[in-house]
Amino acid sequence: MTASTMAPIDPDARPPRLPEARGPLSEAVLAALGRSPLGDAASPMLTAAVGAGRRSTVDPFGEDLQLSLYLCYEMHYRGFAGVDPGWEWDPELLRLRGAMERHFLQALRSRVPGGDDVDAALAELLVEPVDGQGVSHHLRDRGEAWQMREYVAHRSIYHLKEADPHAWLIPRLRGRAKAALVAVEFDEYGGGRAEAMHSRLFADLMEDLGLDPHYGHYLDAVPAPMLATVNMMSLFGLHRSLRGAMAGHFAAAEITTAPSARRMAQALERLGAGPRAVRFFTEHIEADAVHEQVLRRDVLGDMLGREPELAADVVLGIQATCLLEDRLGEHLLSCWDAGRTSLRHPLPGR
Repeated sequence: MTASTMAPIDPDARPPRLPEARGPLSEAVLAALGRSPLGDAASPMLTAAVGAGRRSTVDPFGEDLQLSLYLCYEMHYRGFAGVDPGWEWDPELLRLRGAMERHFLQALRSRVPGGDDVDAALAELLVEPVDGQGVSHHLRDRGEAWQMREYVAHRSIYHLKEADPHAWLIPRLRGRAKAALVAVEFDEYGGGRAEAMHSRLFADLMEDLGLDPHYGHYLDAVPAPMLATVNMMSLFGLHRSLRGAMAGHFAAAEITTAPSARRMAQALERLGAGPRAVRFFTEHIEADAVHEQVLRRDVLGDMLGREPELAADVVLGIQATCLLEDRLGEHLLSCWDAGRTSLRHPLPGR
């Protein structure tokens, strides 16, 4: 029986396992998570790590900090196998997360142009360059099957929990903005049908490509450029003070998804993928074209009508999304052009 004819695997059937450390920060976090949050043994490790997390010498986009942030954030989502859920609100772990977040956020702010012209920032995304050379263009025109599988493994770190980070924004909005965001999220969660949730459709895509669809399965393989894009969502979503940035990020993501989803569907068809694989992207072509209108007009429009002072944060969310997606795209294409894997280790069967 082939992957495309087997009964669908439940991607949530088991919690993800803890990954390997990538440096002293993630080593301290992993050592702490292996213990009880009520004991004393973990405190010295995390206290020392807090100081390290504040140092300007730590690469804010590097493997160690990005994995450490991901581990901290994941305690607010599914957690990890064998890890006490009490770590979610442990004061020492939160202190470390706060130090790393400030370092990461400062780096994001320093690397984008900034400003408070939301319309101009969005307008830049609405024009598709005629000579686009991004990842979706590469995969559509000349990408190989192993590159497509790597791309999907990268994206699994987000898409298997698609829309969860954006749900943090709901209680932070009011009125029309809140109602409109809930309408978008309703679509993301399959309109009330579990089999149509976008995370489930992505698991179907993974199965069709012979990848393991279990939540967090490829965390050890995914490098910092991909972790950073997911961590940015959690950073913006978990801080009420960054609600404008989260709304800007969500709008930017929806604006850019529809055209790239069309190219990805064409890439999968060219590579001979089955309908379960293609459906994930064809679903996004129409849905996200509608969502971007709702987010621009109803969510951002109403939110900024009530809180115009959030405009600079909205621009930050838009620009930071573009920055991190560009960094990820450069990583993928530079690796593939050199004929090497873009993951930390190649997928089986590469």
